[in-house]
Amino acid sequence: MSAGATSEISFDPYDADLVVDPYPMFRRLRDEMPLYYNEQFDFYALSRFADVNAAAVDHQTFSSARGNILELIKANMDVPSGLLVMEDPPRHDIHRKLLSRMFTPRKISELEDTIRQYCARSLDPLVGSAGFDFIADLGAQMPMRVISKLLGIPEENQEAIRDHSNSHMVTDAGEPMEIASDGFDDGSIFVDYIEWRSKNPSDDIVTELLNVEFTDEDGVVRRLHRDELLMYVSVVAAAGNETTTRLIGWAAKVLAEHPDQRRELVADPSLIPKAVEELLRFEPPAPHFARYVTRDVEYYGQSVPEGSAMILLAGAANRDERQFPDPDVFDIHRDVRSHLALGVGTHYCIGSALARLEGRVAIEEILIRFPEWDIDLPNAKMSSTSTVRGWETMPAIVG
Repeated sequence: MSAGATSEISFDPYDADLVVDPYPMFRRLRDEMPLYYNEQFDFYALSRFADVNAAAVDHQTFSSARGNILELIKANMDVPSGLLVMEDPPRHDIHRKLLSRMFTPRKISELEDTIRQYCARSLDPLVGSAGFDFIADLGAQMPMRVISKLLGIPEENQEAIRDHSNSHMVTDAGEPMEIASDGFDDGSIFVDYIEWRSKNPSDDIVTELLNVEFTDEDGVVRRLHRDELLMYVSVVAAAGNETTTRLIGWAAKVLAEHPDQRRELVADPSLIPKAVEELLRFEPPAPHFARYVTRDVEYYGQSVPEGSAMILLAGAANRDERQFPDPDVFDIHRDVRSHLALGVGTHYCIGSALARLEGRVAIEEILIRFPEWDIDLPNAKMSSTSTVRGWETMPAIVG
């Protein structure tokens, strides 16, 4: 490989053109620069499955405590308590255990009928139409209603809260995320709701978290402070909307591009769970996450100094031929193997079972009503964000 060819390798997470199809660059990174350094934005990146997987598990070396987004790590701000996706053990484990009450197998399984009803509510009015938008008409609706039901948020407030959460992720095309003076959404949009719920308890996670007692990392038995609870609710509301919305958008596009496999799913819905896993591997909604490097480490003969920012390219790892045969081929019959679309280790997605359930039910309900569709790709719009990758609009032509 000549020096000139090597110099062409460039991963810019803010490059809107690259984000549309990052996979050729991901392959070059894996093959030619498995440890990559971006001088402009001063970060390192790992792209091979084994490296990304090992680093994600090693929270002592690759810390989340300064943020899991490059811009936040660079801002060097204190992470508020309760933002568990940006915490390390033991604080993370304590907060995760509290929040896991929301995602028990029983609670998740009980949601299936409700999810199906929400899908029907969105899709039934579209039957007989010439087309619809997979995002506006389903992806932006069903996940919002499901997570709001878990939190106990009244329907009249749900869209405003969803739009508020989304607004904190949007960036100008080609630009890093702007970091506010405090760096974080403090959950203030939920203040009135939390206060109302404290006086009007119900069978929801917010009521439970208002009353639960736990032992914190300092050994103190206490209840959650109000600002911690606000942060919990803010994180869950944002994450609960994003992953499944992006998954539905990618399902629309990928299944349209693979009509034979889509017809197999219509004929045999039992294949849909495997299709969901393959969609997550093939087009992960969160293609990368950042970590703060707490000690000097070495990869491929190169040193990564303490204090660096490291981006773990899950999207590249999920297409690594060292882990997955024919990784650029979408195959609903692929043998199930670990992918990194939902994280791994300490920060494995706490809502993974819910995301999988929502994805399965959504695809089932779509295929019942619309076994065939084409995507109007020229009029589809990709979201502008440096944290997730997916579609803001995904219009389909049916019939």
